[in-house]
Amino acid sequence: MGAFLHRLHGHGHQLALWQDPGGGLMKRARRGFLMRFALLSVLGMLISMPFFWMLSSSFKPRVEAENADILPEQPTVQNYPVVLDLKPDPSTRRFLGMRYGRWYFNTFFVAVGITFLQVLTSSMAAYAFSRMRWRGRDTVFILYLSTMMIPGVVTMIPNFQVMVWLGFVNTYHGLIIPAAFSAFGTFLLRQFMLSVPPALDEAAQIDGASHWQIFWEVIMPLARPGLIALAILTFLGSYQSFFWPLVMLNSQDLFSMPLGLLTLDSSYGRQTEMIMAAAAMATAPLIVIFVIFQKFVVKGLQLGGVKG
Repeated sequence: MGAFLHRLHGHGHQLALWQDPGGGLMKRARRGFLMRFALLSVLGMLISMPFFWMLSSSFKPRVEAENADILPEQPTVQNYPVVLDLKPDPSTRRFLGMRYGRWYFNTFFVAVGITFLQVLTSSMAAYAFSRMRWRGRDTVFILYLSTMMIPGVVTMIPNFQVMVWLGFVNTYHGLIIPAAFSAFGTFLLRQFMLSVPPALDEAAQIDGASHWQIFWEVIMPLARPGLIALAILTFLGSYQSFFWPLVMLNSQDLFSMPLGLLTLDSSYGRQTEMIMAAAAMATAPLIVIFVIFQKFVVKGLQLGGVKG
């Protein structure tokens, strides 16, 4: 760095130029960068180690599955077709009889349903809390937002009783409907809608547009980054949901992927290599989705925090 400060001009007068002839600032900056890089690299390795171990164990034969070795001595891909029920288990000569394809379908179907409804309901609620003026609006919003502080286990039994009363136990409805509303989603989209200039609403109202038309044709297109971010976060969370499906479902034909993986550790005995192969295939879609859409998530969360 030849100069730490170049020329600054204020009201046409040239300010003093301060040099760093010894390069001390540059050295300190480089040292700080290297320390941060080293720290983040170590943290990244620690965080990714469980995933790497899962992937490595999925290629281990049964005799190596319980070993603590990171890399398999005799790698094999036979665990994957066994989990998919394309070939029998080499140790028992029998098919596992797993419904892996069905579990995949159930997981995606429920996750897509929850994502669609949650984005829809959250956007409508966010519009009411940000663009419409009505008595007690802010109080109701604070009360709604405060529900985020209530642990899920507190409302689990009341929600289950409601599902029993509605006849939604052991159905897709019982998984989708309780998750169709989100205080966090409403808060996130409300932040986006608050950043939209009110003049757009006024211009649309002058042209005779109703609230419904303003919502769909003006606000929703401008809130697209927030909608995408919420959709991705909701899908990822729904895809990994375990506790509520465990409470609601008892039929393996309706199991989601996390529940299906649980059967590998119970119905079929502990088969670590099969569990890891199934977990690797279950995790792959999440990784692909996040890698492709991570910029939308970051952008959406950044823009959503611009205005309170």
